Order: sequence, then structure tokens, then C-alpha cells
Amino acid sequence: MTEQTTDLKFTQSHEWVKDNGDGSVTVGITEHAQELLGDLVFVEPPEAGAHVSAGDACAVVESVKAASDVYAPLSGEVIEGNDALTDSPELINQDPYGDGWVFRMSLDNDADLTDLMDAKAYFAYVEAEDS
Repeated sequence: MTEQTTDLKFTQSHEWVKDNGDGSVTVGITEHAQELLGDLVFVEPPEAGAHVSAGDACAVVESVKAASDVYAPLSGEVIEGNDALTDSPELINQDPYGDGWVFRMSLDNDADLTDLMDAKAYFAYVEAEDS
């Protein structure tokens, strides 16, 4: 667990969620996920204005090893995709919790954030999954 992750929430499908404090969140894939994927070569963030439901595949990341979906951690409307990833997908490898964010969304229900794992629970989940 790092200082970068202490204020984040996590999903079992390895997305992280940062509460922006205004009814919106920023979403990315975890360091663990990007390490499993390897060097990313393509990212397709979701389109702004799209409504997504929790668990929906809404973005795609491709690496030299595999392609993987990024799932909406919560229900709401996509505010913006990180267009910088189109030209520089490696931002996810370099800074998964910062410049490598994938999209921002407004939430249908802020209370749904409590359904996600905190950093301690997520890292315990990853450890159990890897063993």
C-alpha cells in the first residue's frame, strides 16, 4: 500500500476510484493490473456522455501480452475520457494512479462508493488472489 492509494477505492476487477468530492470520480486501472498486462500499446477510453452501469465494460486497454476491458466501478455518466492515453498509452504503466487515469464519471448515487474496497482490503484481496 502506498501513500497514493490510501484515499482510493478499488474493485475486484482491478479498477481504482478516486472521489473528486463533487459527485464525480476518476477511474483508472491499478498498478497490479498494469503489471499483469505489461507494456500498454493502445487505450480506448469511453466516450463522454455515455451512461454506464456498474460492472459494464466501458474501455479497452491493450498490451503486448493481451487486451483487457476496463469496467465501470459504479453507475453514472462518463464526463470525459483521458485523451492523452490515445497518443501515450504508456502513461498507465508510468503513473497508474496519476496521469494514467482512464476516465471521469458523475455518479448516479454517491452512496455506492461505500460498496467498494478500501486500499487495505484491496491489497489483501490481491495477495489472496496471487497465492
